[in-house]
Amino acid sequence: MTLSDIEQLDEVVDTLDVTFQMDEDTFRSFYDRTARPVWAYLSRTTGDNRLADDLLQETYYRFLRAGGSYTDEAHRRHYLFRIAVNLVRDHYRRPRFDRMPADNERHHPRSQSGEDAADRAAERIDLSRAMARLKPRERDMLWLAYAQGSSHEEIAAALGLKTASVKSLLFRARRRLAALLHVTGRP
Repeated sequence: MTLSDIEQLDEVVDTLDVTFQMDEDTFRSFYDRTARPVWAYLSRTTGDNRLADDLLQETYYRFLRAGGSYTDEAHRRHYLFRIAVNLVRDHYRRPRFDRMPADNERHHPRSQSGEDAADRAAERIDLSRAMARLKPRERDMLWLAYAQGSSHEEIAAALGLKTASVKSLLFRARRRLAALLHVTGRP
């Protein structure tokens, strides 16, 4: 290492200190409020719990590294979901190898209620398969709207769309999902 390399490293370290604008307690509180819904989104859209764990870690890492200034909690949360959406998109853009099925697709334990549990498991499998056949943007929109309860404005912010187009895109995604579920025999 030369002296100039050490000076460059010092500059990098100085910028790292400025990048993290949340103190530990603030971040821990934000993480506790948001980690579960972000992980659920990642798990459902990728179909792989282990991959969801990795993407969750990368999401928060990128969030912290971005060092943006946020107007409020909702803005911070939307930015976090935007990062998660982009990571899922990046994942699907990469070349794929044979994927292992998700844990919920491999094992379907029967509970005490027998037939009801089997029906619920079959519905979950049908829904998972239908969701997997949707386009990534359709999957993201449906997840944010119905699993996360996001408004059209929040969906637009998370996915980088115009608010006016979310309603029609969400309608089409819902209609396509219904058609895919109808093909599998689920009303």
